[in-house]
Amino acid sequence: MWGKLLGTAFGFLFGKWLGAILGFYLGHLFDKSLKQDFDKVGGFQGFLNGDGLSERQALFFSSCFSVMGHIAKSNGRVSEVHIRAATAFMDEMALAGDDRREAQHAFRAGKEADFSIKEAVREVREAFARRYDLLQLFLEIQIQMAFSDGHVSEQEQALLREVSKHLGISQAQFGFLLKRYQAEFRFRQQRAQWQSQQSQQRHNQQRQQRSSAREPEHNAISRSQALAVLGLSDGASDKDIKRAYRKLMSQHHPDKLVSQGLPEHMMEIAKRKSQSIQSAYELLKQKR
Repeated sequence: MWGKLLGTAFGFLFGKWLGAILGFYLGHLFDKSLKQDFDKVGGFQGFLNGDGLSERQALFFSSCFSVMGHIAKSNGRVSEVHIRAATAFMDEMALAGDDRREAQHAFRAGKEADFSIKEAVREVREAFARRYDLLQLFLEIQIQMAFSDGHVSEQEQALLREVSKHLGISQAQFGFLLKRYQAEFRFRQQRAQWQSQQSQQRHNQQRQQRSSAREPEHNAISRSQALAVLGLSDGASDKDIKRAYRKLMSQHHPDKLVSQGLPEHMMEIAKRKSQSIQSAYELLKQKR
């Protein structure tokens, strides 16, 4: 739309009505063919500021780890659980060399007394103003860090609410994301336990397992738990389930998020979230 409007205006300015018609046509081509590439570099704001995709990725990367470090120290000191969680996070991203040292440096910076979580988060919001899915993932990553020991303390929750506020995410949506991640955390735990049990029994139950491969997972994970991963309650209809599934898969699509500024190292995080959403949806289809 902006291409047509600006093209018409500039065309009329330099060529009256003939110029306006030509400007409208060129603006239409811009809207149709170039909008996607234009958005990738941040639209008009990105053009004016000189912000490219790599710069936004670097900002997301460093800010993500510095805020994680700040949240990890919210209880006064960084526990061994949080250190292991940060290390596992880096391992999941396959960080090595300079990339890993940069992540560690940012994490330590977030623990410093003079670290401003407000400034760090608002910088992220400004850089990704029109990319709500990416801002939401940033918050989800911080929730994951806070929940690494199995619960979220009052201090951690207060900081998460502050992060949510500075990102421009409503408190209602924050509550939804926190509840959904808790469900996702339990869902992963139960699936891991089930898979471990199946592996232990496989050597002497091969025939039984072939005939009822899906049934144990039906019993291990309830419909309510799978619904909670999709952010739904027990009364959800098939239509509600499909709508929630499609929305969440779109929000966490790795390629889409990378094109918006998610560092490629962090693609595995989006993939894992997508896998949990997919697994929950498959279970719900089986339990109809």
